Amino acid sequence: MCEYTQFYINGVWVDPCQAQVCDVINPANEQVVGRISLGSDADVDRAVAAAKHAFESYSEWSVEQRMALLRRIVEVYQARYGDVAEAIRLEMGAPATLAVEAQAGAGLAHIAEALNVLQTYAFEEDHGEHKVVKEPIGVCALITPWNWPVNQIACKVAPVLATGCTMVLKPSEVAPLSAVIFAEILHEAGVPAGVFNLVNGDGAGVGTALSKHPDVDLVSFTGSTRAGTLIAQNAAPTVKRVTQELGGKSPNIILPDANIQEAVIRGAMHMFHNTGQSCNAPSRMLVHRDQVAEAEAAAVMAAEMVVVGDPADEATSMGPLVSQVQFDRVQGLIAKGIEEGAKLVCGGLGRPEGLTSGYFVKPTVFSDVANEMTVAREEIFGPVLVIIPYDTEDDAIRIANDTNYGLAGYVQSGDLDRARRVARKIRAGNVKINGASGGPNIPFGGYKQSGNGREWGAHGFTDYLEIKAIEGFATT
Repeated sequence: MCEYTQFYINGVWVDPCQAQVCDVINPANEQVVGRISLGSDADVDRAVAAAKHAFESYSEWSVEQRMALLRRIVEVYQARYGDVAEAIRLEMGAPATLAVEAQAGAGLAHIAEALNVLQTYAFEEDHGEHKVVKEPIGVCALITPWNWPVNQIACKVAPVLATGCTMVLKPSEVAPLSAVIFAEILHEAGVPAGVFNLVNGDGAGVGTALSKHPDVDLVSFTGSTRAGTLIAQNAAPTVKRVTQELGGKSPNIILPDANIQEAVIRGAMHMFHNTGQSCNAPSRMLVHRDQVAEAEAAAVMAAEMVVVGDPADEATSMGPLVSQVQFDRVQGLIAKGIEEGAKLVCGGLGRPEGLTSGYFVKPTVFSDVANEMTVAREEIFGPVLVIIPYDTEDDAIRIANDTNYGLAGYVQSGDLDRARRVARKIRAGNVKINGASGGPNIPFGGYKQSGNGREWGAHGFTDYLEIKAIEGFATT
């Protein structure tokens, strides 16, 4: 049992202003694995005040000082790597191998990449006698989700530290254990008091208080589109900057000249990865009408490769959904797909055979799906793949772009030039060709209702900086 009922404010762990305890549930067995406190407006006020005060000095740190700090964080993170991975396994059900190799690894990668970018980043530009400078924006509110908990924390915290800003982090109350360990890492690494603050809580409480707070200069939010719109509304009266990485319903166009079996299996396995709880998951597989039967058979093969079970077992490749709420939502959307006439190829309602507790679901594939169906429009956030037939390349592109979202897209083709042409026509912030995958230096973010701004690498610095033109700077 992890008892994390204090908040990290101004360099120390402090009791909340008022007691309100929240249980953290292990989704693999539905047992309480930890407890945290939910913060209040008063806790947010304390944390923001600490960040505002710390900004006065930290914003003056040199690039060399910030680089040295990031190096220490990398060292401490490496020492606590196993603790981070174990916390993620317990709080959100990530299989042990996924927690170690991907989830915890992503957090470390973002810190290392921020350090790499900082070595050559141009904070000043000369324009004749004038100078343009990029200055830290100020106090940043970071609101992060449960599906890739440390990944999303690190890809925000690292550029905040690198650019000279200060922050208050509100991690998801569903998966907060790894965030507390992350705070311990920063403390041990010597992050100055007030530069990083952590207040646990829910969106309606702490999230709202942060997004409305007059002394917060920027809100960086990752989560649902519904919550993102509320945050933007809350932030509007104070005209603070809001950056958002929101939902997705990403198309995966498999062109007729691709190796259908290979492309379908790759796409389906990607969909089942992290139990489908990734905003950029390739959830809509577009297949030429003449190849749908072959695609269905390959998708079944992929589903049969998935080992659903205890995340502690290294043989497990897919763990549970994160919560009862998420389980009920996914079950409801599977039922909706059946009701609306989609062809259930495999999976379906209920837990996999042999699992009687935990929020486990079956890898599910629907076919003969019309793009107007609910399962093709709504982000399910579970291991549910829909196969949509198309007739021509232009038809596939039209269907791919017929969505409110625009986070990611995927193209599979035996002709690279053709794949490149199609990739350019997909309205999304990130498009992968033939299974390629970029690293933490590649910008991540979306078009349309998938959000605004970009994270990761050098592009991830931009939103945390203000642009100042100093005219006549070099005049003598």
